[in-house]
Amino acid sequence: MKTKNLFLALFMFVAGTITVNAQKTIVDVAVGSKDHTTLVAAVKAADLVATLQSAGPFTVFAPTNAAFAKLPAGTVEYLLKAENKATLAKILTYHVVAGSFNATTVVKAIKDGGGSATLKTVSGGNLVASIKEGKVILTDEKGATSTVVATDLAANNGLIHVIDAVVLPK
Repeated sequence: MKTKNLFLALFMFVAGTITVNAQKTIVDVAVGSKDHTTLVAAVKAADLVATLQSAGPFTVFAPTNAAFAKLPAGTVEYLLKAENKATLAKILTYHVVAGSFNATTVVKAIKDGGGSATLKTVSGGNLVASIKEGKVILTDEKGATSTVVATDLAANNGLIHVIDAVVLPK
């Protein structure tokens, strides 16, 4: 009887944990990452929290703190100012694609596209995905590149792929 009760308690704990994780939005996942504190601050400053907590689904290419640190000195501080909210929102939504595209889907689209796939972002711009040395590379509208370093971080309203550089629209 004790074994049965222990098993039942363990099952309930696991089921509860799975349910809690399944209820996390893209914002919740980012907030829980020590590597995305700059991104979270930017999402808040641009008033995009509610949008990224909505039903979606969204695929977010999420730059790390180190990615933001690669920008010219003062850029992040400048963008976080209230008067630059529209510019910040455009940059952030350039990292978002409507729909849920896991890594397998992205790679298939690249292969089906003869080596590249154009991804239409929520901001209206395009990112070009390609593969170099086995890694997915994003090329922004200015010709700069970013490498996808982690994939398929699941949320209940989409997926996050972590990137090592901030991509910028025209």
